[in-house]
Amino acid sequence: MKFTMAGIILFTENYEECVEFYGTALELKILHKIDRPNERLTAFLLGDTYLMVESGGVSSDTAKTIAQNPAKLRFNVPDVFETCSLLKDKGINVQVLEHSWGTTAEFCDPDGNLCALRSDKGFGD
Repeated sequence: MKFTMAGIILFTENYEECVEFYGTALELKILHKIDRPNERLTAFLLGDTYLMVESGGVSSDTAKTIAQNPAKLRFNVPDVFETCSLLKDKGINVQVLEHSWGTTAEFCDPDGNLCALRSDKGFGD
């Protein structure tokens, strides 16, 4: 098989807030956007993949449980602490966690979907 690109589709209830979050707070570049009646989506470049945010999901006022959403979006970064500082400056609640294999920092998008930063150092060891 030959795949040209892979992606993740994230269905959201708070579409506009999630588009703002991924585009402005996380500074992901928009690949394309469709805004027509009954068809709203925004695709962001995410490394060598894409993250497509669409309407039609269910939100939670708190972090979704694994039963509500068994996936977590993880973003590898050169420096977790520096990136956490940038997110905190944007009003995002971030919790840093130290593991034997590296550092992560967890936070949620406006729909309660779990997201995390991961240190590049040690990834794949």
